[in-house]
Amino acid sequence: MTLAFFIMMVIIMLASGAEATLKFLESRPQLTAFLSDEAKPQQIELLKAKIETTGKVNSIKFISKDEALEIYRNEIKDNPLLLEMVTAKILPASLEISAKSLSYLPEISQVIKEDPLVEDVLFQEDVVSTLNTIINGLRKFGLILVSFLFTTSLINVVIVISMQVARHRREMETMSLMGATKGYIRGPFILQGVIYGVTAAVIAWLAGWLLLLYSTPFLVKFLAGVPLFPVPLIYLLAVLAGLLLLGLVIGGLGSIFSVRRFSKSSR
Repeated sequence: MTLAFFIMMVIIMLASGAEATLKFLESRPQLTAFLSDEAKPQQIELLKAKIETTGKVNSIKFISKDEALEIYRNEIKDNPLLLEMVTAKILPASLEISAKSLSYLPEISQVIKEDPLVEDVLFQEDVVSTLNTIINGLRKFGLILVSFLFTTSLINVVIVISMQVARHRREMETMSLMGATKGYIRGPFILQGVIYGVTAAVIAWLAGWLLLLYSTPFLVKFLAGVPLFPVPLIYLLAVLAGLLLLGLVIGGLGSIFSVRRFSKSSR
């Protein structure tokens, strides 16, 4: 159960991290449309309005030639020679566009390319497509694996508690003949299953937390620029609460099923 809960926690954290990364990318400019030098302010505003009418855009930001030069200088400030060769005149103005969903980017790109003011459109189509595929695959795989682990854990509880019930079968029959209520007889077994579930959840959470601490330096470097770390304590506590609830459900259901089997077989 501990191993199953640990794998569940890892899957939950991976899925949450992927969702947070996707939301971060969707909040950033994902598509850049470079404008011709002949583009006038009124024409640019009309183009922005045309893009907004698609209903699939979060924000559109106009970058002038001077702003483009400032961005260029910040990016290559370590190479003075390249700074001397570039002026604002040779850099194009552009529109930086953030879509509501990365899946909308190809459609938005097609709309922009049809406008004569746009000389070129830049966005990492392959990267976007790959990221969407990975996240969708992770969701499906995670759902299937979590369902399998849930079922496996439930079966484990049923088997273990059933063994305990079988060992104390005569005692339970004697208690029943002496007038003990079903709740009094079943209570210890149900409590035992709940303890199994809660203990497994706590140990799995602690193992997952230690794994997160150990891997944080690598993940911070690997996901440079994506603000996922440090992981908020409230999120970790929410994961713990979820695992505890899952432990209670699995332990409780498995135990109840086991003692009910005894009640039916003892009649």
